[in-house]
Amino acid sequence: MSVSAVAVAGAFISSENGIGMLSSSSSNQKGVVHAEASAPSPLVNMQKVKAAIGHLIEADAEKRNNGTSLKGTFVRLAWHCAGTYSQIEGDSGCEGGRMRFDPESKWGANAGLGKARDALEPIKAKFPLLSYADLYAVAGVTAIEESGGPSIPFRFGRIDDVNGENSPPDGRLPDADKGGSQRTIAHIRDIFYRIGMNDQEIVVLIGAHALGRCHTDASGYWGPWNYSENTMSNEYFRLLLEERWSPKISHNGKPWSGPNQYEDKTGMLMMLPSDIALLRDPDFRKYVELYAKDEDLLFQDFAKAFAKLLELGVPFPVTKPW
Repeated sequence: MSVSAVAVAGAFISSENGIGMLSSSSSNQKGVVHAEASAPSPLVNMQKVKAAIGHLIEADAEKRNNGTSLKGTFVRLAWHCAGTYSQIEGDSGCEGGRMRFDPESKWGANAGLGKARDALEPIKAKFPLLSYADLYAVAGVTAIEESGGPSIPFRFGRIDDVNGENSPPDGRLPDADKGGSQRTIAHIRDIFYRIGMNDQEIVVLIGAHALGRCHTDASGYWGPWNYSENTMSNEYFRLLLEERWSPKISHNGKPWSGPNQYEDKTGMLMMLPSDIALLRDPDFRKYVELYAKDEDLLFQDFAKAFAKLLELGVPFPVTKPW
């Protein structure tokens, strides 16, 4: 689908709380030019976009009829769109919407996300002036809110690139396992510190594992983190602390041939090595314990961290929405 060319300077953006305006002086990272880029217009109403995404999630879940949904996948889509940012290089993030192009679309870390992008195409067709970058980000926001999670401060204004020429090198998104607890802990910090997150923000964002599940045909891992994979809660943290997690050695009566992961005593729930790493680092663990006890605090901190994540690398005016 081609991207509509729309003027950016002074463009007004509709939202539930009124009208915002993109600064005409906003510039792209490192002078990157977004040729034939799209931007929001007064015709793009955020609440209508969210409602359409909500209906899409609901209709897809009814069609699946197996207890799964697009919620967790849309959160992952938004996170992987934004998580390419580097405060060191001053580039990337969800600005540009480049994950729909090669090379990002083919990265191993983005395996399975093509289905999520394809699922959103009817929304893009309904709101053609909405950029893909805004669409991917607001899909994650809507998924959180539709799951009973906190309201996420959010604004439109991301501009699409028309190809993947400005994509960063592969390797900026997190791996689930680096071959040992200490290496995995160091990797988690390397990834999140690069985008400007601290230990508390790292833990609260990983709490999004409350939603969705892993699929062997995407990441190679299998299973959900809890029994309520369509509901945002602090259950992920509670289970991480309270259950006994053992290396997975079998699946459906056969030896497990997938990557190293952990399972509870029933074999129905899973944790990744990167999840278990949160327990083995004292600075991470203290936040796991905090959020396991206080869901309200989890929601409050998650809303701030997720909003921050989605704006990384986007040349908004200085004033923040939270």
